[in-house]
Amino acid sequence: MPVILDGSRELDRADVGGKAWGLNRMRAMGLPVPPAFALPTTLCAEVAAAGALPDAVREQLRRGVAWLEGEMDRTFAAGPRPLLVSVRSGAANSMPGMMDTVLNLGITDELRGAVAAETGDAAFADDVATRFARQFEEVVGTPAPADPWAQLEAAALAVFTSWTSPRAVTYREHHGIPDSGGTAVTVQAMVFGNVGDRSGTGVLFTRNPLTGDAAPLGEYLPGGQGEDVVSGRHDPLPLTAMAEREPACHDELLTAARSLEADARDVQDIEFTVQEGRLWLLQTRAAKRSPDAAIRLAVALAEEGVITPAEALGRVSANDLAATLRPHVDPVARRDATVLATGEPACPGVGFGVIADDAEAAEDLADERDVVLARPTTDPDDVHGMIASSAVITELGGSTSHAAVVCRELGRPCVVGCGAGALAPLTGREVTVDGAAGEILDGILPLVERDPSQDPDLVRLRTWAADHPDAAGHLAGRL
Repeated sequence: MPVILDGSRELDRADVGGKAWGLNRMRAMGLPVPPAFALPTTLCAEVAAAGALPDAVREQLRRGVAWLEGEMDRTFAAGPRPLLVSVRSGAANSMPGMMDTVLNLGITDELRGAVAAETGDAAFADDVATRFARQFEEVVGTPAPADPWAQLEAAALAVFTSWTSPRAVTYREHHGIPDSGGTAVTVQAMVFGNVGDRSGTGVLFTRNPLTGDAAPLGEYLPGGQGEDVVSGRHDPLPLTAMAEREPACHDELLTAARSLEADARDVQDIEFTVQEGRLWLLQTRAAKRSPDAAIRLAVALAEEGVITPAEALGRVSANDLAATLRPHVDPVARRDATVLATGEPACPGVGFGVIADDAEAAEDLADERDVVLARPTTDPDDVHGMIASSAVITELGGSTSHAAVVCRELGRPCVVGCGAGALAPLTGREVTVDGAAGEILDGILPLVERDPSQDPDLVRLRTWAADHPDAAGHLAGRL
């Protein structure tokens, strides 16, 4: 049987993956979540080895879709109220952007007319069909078949096999994640941020994952779907735009965010959609954060009594501490430096090197010298180049884009949204990237050391480490 994510029972994250586990948790809390089911991670190795979906897995898909049809009062592969679904990956360990997703699945030339008739919006139906055809071919590698059931089976197979894609393998190797876990496949009823004037999509962090500030940080894209924001191909608006357009949904979102953070006892990364004035939550997970923010947030949560000082020490890695103590740009040298481009700070720290304009060139150059990866926007296929680079800069995207989220987890200085065409002329030039200031500076600038005794959060951690030596063993000699 498929795993129904209705919140009626506790689920094992290792079995259903983090995405499905989060959906089930939100449903249990009574939050607005489109219905979904999962095919468990235990099937991943079997499917990948066979290169096809066994009959038993196909049957699980059909039973799960039948449940979705009942929940949504819609019919898959038929009108007049067709059910469209998303097919998403989800491993036990969060691997943002590393595996595959297909949205708007179930649309066909025939059902495009049914969607247009139901919504009274032929342009919306065309947009859904165009998005689906493009994404399906990108993910699966072939044009979408006309049969929605064949679409669903092909997408599920592609998601399962994306566990062994080169980018996913590279990511796991870098983070020490075992290859044995596998991904689940989550199938969820679609909701649409691209229908009508009162729809949109966005991402909310319950606290700032860049700086560690307590205020929420979010972005909103009217008329978009979720992949538009996280891909970095669009420049979304600040969350205040949502408050102005849909104040009731904005308030409901912030209320839900507070509940999710309290329940998880950690900062959350929440994806959401507004469909014609109604809020839907699509994902919640622990937020990837910069090294500076990891320290500041751990201390703040402990001081608020959300976690214990010992837990706070456990949430700060040795890599976080090392990155925070890295030198910063000499202020005297900065005063006379030429600013080549500016953008939105996405991960603090300083990186420098020669600019490479694609991931392969960055990886090759990194064998000989420091390199900065510059792209219009990054995607999962760029991860090996991001890992090899000392900093990452993009022309498009905001603080919730792929580049921003992955760089925060990698601890790579990152500046995003420098402007279309702003970075291409800099290829081959030596630069210094200041991720905290959002600046790309000409040349390799000198650095100066940081003094940890002047940072109150590091001082607090040092005090707690003395009181809880067992919890601070991984930080020994660094505080």
